[in-house]
Amino acid sequence: MPEGHTIHRLARSLRAVFAGEPVSVTSPQGRFADGAAVVDGVPLRATDAHGKHLFLGFEDDRWVHVHLGLYGRFDIVEQPPGPPRGAVRMRMAAPSAHADLRGPTACEVLDESVKASIGARLGPDPLRGDDPEPALRRIGGSRSPIGVLLMDQSVVAGVGNVYRAEVLFRAGIDPARPGRSVPGDVLHGIWTDLVGLMTAGERTGRIDTVRPEHEPEAMGREPRVDDHGGEVYVYRRGGRPCHVCATPVASGTAAARNTFWCPHCQR
Repeated sequence: MPEGHTIHRLARSLRAVFAGEPVSVTSPQGRFADGAAVVDGVPLRATDAHGKHLFLGFEDDRWVHVHLGLYGRFDIVEQPPGPPRGAVRMRMAAPSAHADLRGPTACEVLDESVKASIGARLGPDPLRGDDPEPALRRIGGSRSPIGVLLMDQSVVAGVGNVYRAEVLFRAGIDPARPGRSVPGDVLHGIWTDLVGLMTAGERTGRIDTVRPEHEPEAMGREPRVDDHGGEVYVYRRGGRPCHVCATPVASGTAAARNTFWCPHCQR
């Protein structure tokens, strides 16, 4: 599932390409035909992202809410639109560009009040400049594992499996450790690290979490080859040596999601 940095990057890109002019909105697949008709030909005035939720703001208080889920894609092509390929739920088109949405979990038209209600259910987002205190209080007062809490979108919005695994490695915290057992200054450090890592991810479009001294060039190792891209410490590296201590990276599940950690570095 795309993590929060991807959604913020997508919001920025869609705004840059389409904002300020009337946009043709259609549903070649047909499943969003009624919603598309509501905003077809209406100028796009804003885009917004909160966690893994994308909002496209059209005039007259109309928002298209998109959640990509596990399989969704929203591809922007800076070329005049041609015939759609595959099951395109929604197409946004201007004379010189188009964007095709495929396979989302959610694609619906909302008004401002419903958009606000979705935001109210989400925790602070490291990429929005939100106050972290509500999230840190919930984590610091919970018996649940911190690895589960960081993935709970009502606690912290936008953090997914990769950032969860990596930020806990960088903090030296076992993902199974109860949230309330983690000192407050460490929790604040985790939040600050998330802000920095996710801001870099939004800028580059990939997740890189290793420190300079552990980059491939510095260590004399081969770069990571993975569909997710980016240099990481533990994510999807189960059984392979830790970049820091050479202990085999452990793997397991938490809240039905794969999790990875170093048994030596994250005690």
